[in-house]
Amino acid sequence: MKKKILISYKIPSVGFDVLGDNFEVIFPKDDQISDAELNEHIETCDAIVSVFGHQLSNEHITRASKLKLIANFGVGYDNIDIPFVSNRGITVTNTPDPVTEPTAELAMGLMVAVARKIGALNNQLRTADGVKVGVMKNLSTTLTGKTLGIVGMGAIGQALARRALAFGMHIIYHNRQPLPADIEGKYCTHRVPLETLLKDSDVVSLHTPLTTETKHLINFAEFNLMKNTAYIINTARGSVINQKALIAALQNKQIAGAGLDVFENEPHIPRELLTFNNVVATPHVGTATLETRKEMSILVSQIIRKFFTGELQNYIVNKNNLH
Repeated sequence: MKKKILISYKIPSVGFDVLGDNFEVIFPKDDQISDAELNEHIETCDAIVSVFGHQLSNEHITRASKLKLIANFGVGYDNIDIPFVSNRGITVTNTPDPVTEPTAELAMGLMVAVARKIGALNNQLRTADGVKVGVMKNLSTTLTGKTLGIVGMGAIGQALARRALAFGMHIIYHNRQPLPADIEGKYCTHRVPLETLLKDSDVVSLHTPLTTETKHLINFAEFNLMKNTAYIINTARGSVINQKALIAALQNKQIAGAGLDVFENEPHIPRELLTFNNVVATPHVGTATLETRKEMSILVSQIIRKFFTGELQNYIVNKNNLH
């Protein structure tokens, strides 16, 4: 009998087209699956391809009596109640490999844009008043020689570190565990406590998953530790920062600016954040390139095939929690 694969968002079909006759792949009729479509197929699907912006409720999981696999389209999986699905014996996977380089690329872009005032000057040039040109006008901050503090030195953090080294930056990082000495040597870096990182960094870039431990990791107290000349960059998850604390820090000039790709209550973005000329904001596009989306679709389809043939070894995020 064919395995029924339900896809919650209209992602590229490349990869799924070659899954073979053993699979029935159901794409949504519109961009995102409707409640009617979900209700129609949830009880008979063997796998669901979940997208980070689409919350997969426990109610739906309970009704999915045949469900064996949730293949998340993306690296984050905070849209899924991992303990709940693990107790039901459902495997959860993600696709970290394709998202590494584009996310680090965007983080570096946000860093350059906010420090060099690219966003602010671009906006100002488009106004009726324009920009006054002069040797001592429109001054910004160079990244060369500055200290970058990376919170979460995993694959994306390390990809950012490689780019930052090319800019002549010094790098420190904070992880729960230190990296191997050869990896630290590769990026000319060392592990420090979070408090030290916040105090010493000219730019703080966040690359942690959203968990109960990392929610509001950066709060009022943390902003108090930062230099008033420092910038914060977030391409991880919006709730890693307490958004109210961020707005207060910007209002009180506790920090010099922010580059943000993620927000606490997406897709809503507080108007206050968009009024600051020292904030560069993008609408959660860290992995949004044509090439990356195709790579992610291919990897998801490979994960599904290998899972049902018993060959899957990697990309399982709840391997130690399955019952």
